[in-house]
Amino acid sequence: QVQLVESGGGLVQPGGSLRLSCAASGFTVRTYAMNWYRQAPGKERELVATITSTGDSINYADSVKGRFTISRDNAKNTVYLQMNRLKPEDTAVYYCNARIGLNYWGKGTLVTVSS
Repeated sequence: QVQLVESGGGLVQPGGSLRLSCAASGFTVRTYAMNWYRQAPGKERELVATITSTGDSINYADSVKGRFTISRDNAKNTVYLQMNRLKPEDTAVYYCNARIGLNYWGKGTLVTVSS
């Protein structure tokens, strides 16, 4: 049974940092491309970052390039999103995603950037 569990969200001041984690079970993260999405209030869900199964291709939304880093720990079967220099417009629920035939989603973790 595929499960994705996000953690690490919270309230942070502008310019601060957070690291989100996505613990996977039921499959191995090194076998599939893994994605982070986010959805801000009143907006559509958007793709933030992707890491391929081999890790040789990583892509970011233009809005987070240079500030966010996606990575993967195969031993822990976990994917991370390191978020630096956070801005109020980064406020959203962040979701982990894997496409394994079907599209699997975690329940999300809320990130609020506010002073």
